[in-house]
Amino acid sequence: MSKKGILFLFISLFFLSTTSGIAQNTSKEQLRLVDILEILENRYQIHFTYLDQTIADKKASLPALDLTLEEALAYLISETALEFIIIDKTSVVISNDYEDPDTVYIQNLDEIVVINYLTTGITKSKSGTITIKPKQFGILPGLIEPDILKTVQALPGILSADESVSNINVRGGTHDQNLILWDGIKMYQSGHFFGLISAFNPYLTTDVIVSKNGTSTKYGDGVSSIIDMKHSNILDNKFKAGAGFNLINADAYAKIPLNTKMEFQASVRRSISDLIITPTYDQYFKRVFQDTELTSNQNNIVINNERFYFYDFATKFLYDISETDKLRVNFLNVFNSLDYDEASTIDAINDASSNTLTQLNLAAGIEYTKLWSSKFTTQALLYFSNYDLNAKNFTAANSQRLIQENDVADAGFKLNAKHNPDQNLNLEFGYQFSNVSISNLEDVNIPVFRRLVKEIIRTHAIYGEAQFTSSNKNTYARIGLRTNYIDKFAAAFTEPRLSISHKLSNEFRLEVLAEFKNQTTSQIIDLQNDFLGIEKRRWVLSNNSSIPIIKSKQLSGGIHYNKNKLLISAEGYIKDVEGITTRSQGFQNQYQLIDAIGKYQVTGIDFLINKQFHKISTWFSYSFSKNNYTFEGLNSGNSFPNNVDIRHTLTFAGTYQADNLKFALGLNWHSGKPTTTLADNQIPNNNTIEYNSPNNSHINDYLRTDFSTTYQFQMSPKTSASIGASIWNIFNRKNVINSYFTEDSDTAIRKVENISLGITPNVSFRLNF
Repeated sequence: MSKKGILFLFISLFFLSTTSGIAQNTSKEQLRLVDILEILENRYQIHFTYLDQTIADKKASLPALDLTLEEALAYLISETALEFIIIDKTSVVISNDYEDPDTVYIQNLDEIVVINYLTTGITKSKSGTITIKPKQFGILPGLIEPDILKTVQALPGILSADESVSNINVRGGTHDQNLILWDGIKMYQSGHFFGLISAFNPYLTTDVIVSKNGTSTKYGDGVSSIIDMKHSNILDNKFKAGAGFNLINADAYAKIPLNTKMEFQASVRRSISDLIITPTYDQYFKRVFQDTELTSNQNNIVINNERFYFYDFATKFLYDISETDKLRVNFLNVFNSLDYDEASTIDAINDASSNTLTQLNLAAGIEYTKLWSSKFTTQALLYFSNYDLNAKNFTAANSQRLIQENDVADAGFKLNAKHNPDQNLNLEFGYQFSNVSISNLEDVNIPVFRRLVKEIIRTHAIYGEAQFTSSNKNTYARIGLRTNYIDKFAAAFTEPRLSISHKLSNEFRLEVLAEFKNQTTSQIIDLQNDFLGIEKRRWVLSNNSSIPIIKSKQLSGGIHYNKNKLLISAEGYIKDVEGITTRSQGFQNQYQLIDAIGKYQVTGIDFLINKQFHKISTWFSYSFSKNNYTFEGLNSGNSFPNNVDIRHTLTFAGTYQADNLKFALGLNWHSGKPTTTLADNQIPNNNTIEYNSPNNSHINDYLRTDFSTTYQFQMSPKTSASIGASIWNIFNRKNVINSYFTEDSDTAIRKVENISLGITPNVSFRLNF
C-alpha cells in the first residue's frame, strides 16, 4: 500500500470512530479515589490537597454529574470515611479522622492558584512554578499526545528557536542552561529524532514541574530553568496498561502489582521507520538532516542505505516496606541510532564506507523515603546518569576515518529533609554530592591524530529554605539559601532564592521572584560538521579559565488577575548570565572559530490572557525581550544582539472539549532570529568571508498554524480507546529558522538557509486497560 493510502486509511478510521459514538460505560463500578479526584477537579474547577497514604487504598463510585460540589463531597465522605474540608472556592483538603487537617494542609503550602492554565492538566502555584500532569492533559494545537517538552514550549517565556526539544530557550538562555530531571536524576539528552520528539514517555509521568525563577534551593544547576519530571510514585494495587502508535513510533506501558506492598512499572517506545516510511517520518527526516553530512550532495559521492531508529524504555520498582518506609528503584534508557553508506567514484575507482552516529542516555536511581512523623520526612537518593554521543565518519574520497566521542558520567547522592513545625511554616533542608566526569575524544587515521580530554568536578552542596503562609492565606513566601563547594577550584558559591506571592484582593495577586545560580556543565560546538553535522554540540566541564563557571542573577515581578475563569497575567524580568563562551553560543559568523568569554543580559515581559468557558479555553500570549551579548575583545567591547534575541513572540490558540471529543487550533508567530550579513567588499581568494557587524540583521518572521483533535471512547467496561489526528503547519509555510554563509571548495560564497517543518500530518490510536 502506498504512503498516501496508509495515511488515508488512518484518517478514515479516525472519523469513522468519531461518528460511531460508542456508548460509555455507565455502571457504578468502584474506581480508585485518586482517579475520581482527577475527574472532580476538572468538573468543579477545584484542587484537592492530601497525603498520598491517606487515599492510597480508597475506592468509591463516581458521583453523579448533576450533584453540586458540596453534595459530591458529602457522597464521598459516606463512601470513604474521609474528611473533605473546603478551604476556599478552589481548595479542598482531605484527611483521615485521626489526622490533623492543618498538618495535611501545611505539607502543601504552595497551593494551586490557577487551575487549567491554558488547558486541562496544567496548573500554576503560589511559588510561580507550573505543573503539567500528562495523565490529565487536555489538548494543545499540533499535539495529539502529551509530549512533555513540546507542552513546556506552550508556556509564556519559553520557545525553541529551531522547533526542537533539544534546543529549548527559556528567557533567552541556551538549552544546556536548563536542568532537566527525571525522578531526581539529571538528563543530558532530551530528544528523539535528534530533537523533534521528547525522549521521555509521558504515560507513567505524573507531574512535570517547570520553574523559570525563584527556584527551590533543592535544585542546583540550570541557570535558565528547571524541568523536573516525576514518575508515578503510588502503589495502585491494580493492573493498568496501555499501548498505542502514531506515524513515528509505537509504545506500551504497564503498572503491575506484585503484592499489596510491591509494584513494577515499565514503559517502552520505539520508532516504526524500519517497518514503514510514513509522510510524517519523511518530513521529520528532511528537517533534521538538512545541511548535514547525510545530505551534503558532494560531487562524485552517493549516500544510500540510510537506517535510523530510536527507542526508550523505563522501569520502576516500588516497595512500601511499611506505612512509614518506602523504597523506589528507577531505570531509564534513551537511544538514537543513524547509519548510512557513502560511495564515491574517483578516477573510475569505486569506494564505499559506512558512517554511524549513536546517542545514548542511561539513568538509574535508588530512593528511600522515611516518614518519621506527620511533621518530619526524610528522603535519600543515590543515582547515576551516563550520556554517550559517538560518531564514525569515513570519507570515501580519501579513505580518512574520524571517530568522535563525548561521554558524561554523573554519579551522586541527595539527602532531603522536610519539617512542618506548624500549619503556617514548612522547613526544607539537605545535602547533595555530585561527581561529574566528561571526556571528549577525537581520533583521525590520516594524518594520524588522537586527542582525549577528560575533566572531573566534585561538588558538595548544602541548602535550606522556609515556606511561610499567613494565617489568612493571603501571603506566601519561600526564602532559601544554597551553598555549592567545588573541590577542584576550592571555591564556594552562595545562592539566595526568593519567591513571594501576595493576594491583594480576591482577584489580584502580586508576585516577586529572585535567584542566584551557577553551573559547571555546558555544551559547545567546535566545528559545525562535528558528529556528522547532526548533533554537533558536546558536553564539557568548566576549567575555571577558558571555560568559566556560568553564573546567573535573575529578578522578576508580576501581577495576576483571576476571576470568573478569566486570567490576565503580566510578568517582567531581568536576567544576567556571565561566564559563557563563544563556542557555547553556536556562532556561524566571524566569531565561529574565535574563543572568547562573555555574558548576556536579557530583559523582557511575558503577558497572558486566558479565558475559559464551559467547554472552551482560549488564550493570547505575548512576550517581548531584549537580549544582548557583551564579549571583551569582540565588537570593540560593545554589546550586540544574542543569537536567540527573538524580540517578539505571540501565540493565539483555543481548545474545545465536548464530552470525549477535543479540538485545538493555534497560531504561533515570532520575529526572526538575528543573522550577520556579508560586507560589500569581499577580498577574493583569501579563504575568508568578510562580514558586517555581528547579528546586524534578522531573518524573516516565523509563522505557523497547527490543528489537532482527539476522541475517546469505551470499547468494553475495562478497556478505553482514543484516536487522534493533527496537522503541524497547516498552511505549509516555509519558515527559515537559521541562515548563514559558507565557502564552497572553489571559494565561492554560498548562503545556507535551514527550513522548518513543512505541513506534517500525524494520527494516533491508543488502548488503555
